[in-house]
Amino acid sequence: MAESKDLLQVLWSGADVLRGKMDANEYKTYLLGLVFYKYLSDSYLAKVYDLLNDCAPNDLEEAQNEYETVMNSDDAKDLVLELKNSLHYTLDPQMTYVSMLRDVKNNAFNREKLQSAFNRIQESDELFNGLFADVDLYSNRLGTGDQKQSATIAEVIKVLDGADLIHAKGDVLGNAYEYLIGQFASETGKKAGEFYTPHGPAQILCRIALTGQEEKKGLQVYDPCMGSGSLMLSARNYSKEPDYIKYYGQELMPSTYNLARMNMFLHGVLPENQHLRNGDTLDADWPTDEETEFDAVTMNPPYSANWSAAEGFLQDERFMDYGGKLAPKSKADYAFLLHGFYHLKQTGTMAIVLPHGVLFRGAAEGTIREILLKNGSIYAVIGLPANMFYNTSIPTCIIVLKKHREGRDVLFIDASNLYEKEKKQNVMKDEHIDKVLALYNDRKTVDKLTYLASFEDIKANDFNLNIPRYVDTSEDEEEIDIVSLTEKMQETNEALKAGNKSIVSMMGELTFAKQEMKEAVENMIKVLGEV
Repeated sequence: MAESKDLLQVLWSGADVLRGKMDANEYKTYLLGLVFYKYLSDSYLAKVYDLLNDCAPNDLEEAQNEYETVMNSDDAKDLVLELKNSLHYTLDPQMTYVSMLRDVKNNAFNREKLQSAFNRIQESDELFNGLFADVDLYSNRLGTGDQKQSATIAEVIKVLDGADLIHAKGDVLGNAYEYLIGQFASETGKKAGEFYTPHGPAQILCRIALTGQEEKKGLQVYDPCMGSGSLMLSARNYSKEPDYIKYYGQELMPSTYNLARMNMFLHGVLPENQHLRNGDTLDADWPTDEETEFDAVTMNPPYSANWSAAEGFLQDERFMDYGGKLAPKSKADYAFLLHGFYHLKQTGTMAIVLPHGVLFRGAAEGTIREILLKNGSIYAVIGLPANMFYNTSIPTCIIVLKKHREGRDVLFIDASNLYEKEKKQNVMKDEHIDKVLALYNDRKTVDKLTYLASFEDIKANDFNLNIPRYVDTSEDEEEIDIVSLTEKMQETNEALKAGNKSIVSMMGELTFAKQEMKEAVENMIKVLGEV
């Protein structure tokens, strides 16, 4: 059985083959794409063997041999049809990872053959359409010339042979894939913001969004800026019915959208529970023709991004009820927030990460914020530590929203000091995450940490939600003991007088060769005598 640590080591060693040839943002595409291809291929052979023998194979070579044999028999057509119906894709015997590995070991690897396998998978079902589009097997990044480029891919295939993806228990494979994504985020730096939400904020967002809904079967989760899908998939950790969760997600970047689709499969999410789309969340509303409201909405959108803010959006149902105001062109933060909130069920919870500016900026944003507060839509504001995200060092906050709740109070939590410093980033450990959730669920004022603000409090602050207005984290200055201080000053003065007297006595015993030196010392003795 593949242990998690062993699997991580094998997968990460695949990155070593590529690391010197291109930056992390590029080689992550190759490694994650090839890992996913191996997973699909190995799963396919295991399914073949199971259909033929009603049991799992001892090894994939055995399954490959049986597949080659049956494909030359009269049963081939029925077998392929059954595979297509159950897995949604098919592979010819020469298109499997095992076949590719044989070629590599015999120095006969052919990139065209691997590309054919990619094409077959992509053409099998809409689920896989364009999935390997970013894995360019003919890129100069892999080396100069056909031979070096082929050798690079062949080396990765050889290294990944050590990864047993079929026998990985539970979420081990999905977690290993998540680990790789996190490692790439660390190496990539600022570009990581496009596809990765760090563990701490992701768990807080997800746990808050699922609070009270953990038992629900068929939970519907939505992330309109899904990146690699990791934030949505965190719901599996806290739901009592993880296999029935339905995921709805949208992503602007095609390569990141593909990464999310792979991530879903590697976490064992059934095709019918995946509803993912490559598109611009703000430009055109989605989803519109199936489920349109969700139990949990989690979001980590790009901060203060540009958007068109075209006047036509005032007629858009997502944005039309906010005083005739739209999020500014140069700051789309409230556009993302209102999009997610529009798609939230009446009984659901939304949690979104945004920069602190959304809490206090005026003009259109101030109008939108005031209406949300008057409607009782903002439930909590949580200040996170600075330097939590790879793409920015600024401090951020989580805004929690609900629809049609009783009351208009807002819980403020200052979690800015709940972290540990690690290399480049500040990291929230499990104890910090648990602390935030405990404060959130208690919903009480705790000195220096939280404040449960009434609507009157917020109104008195002109609907400004800046956390320091509500949570005072300043430390009281130590009281000064005047009596004790006076006594110490007197003791110091007495010591100074005694010291001066001693110095004067010693100076009186001096003799001088020059008159001006004698006069200077006499003046000093006079000054010291007066002190």
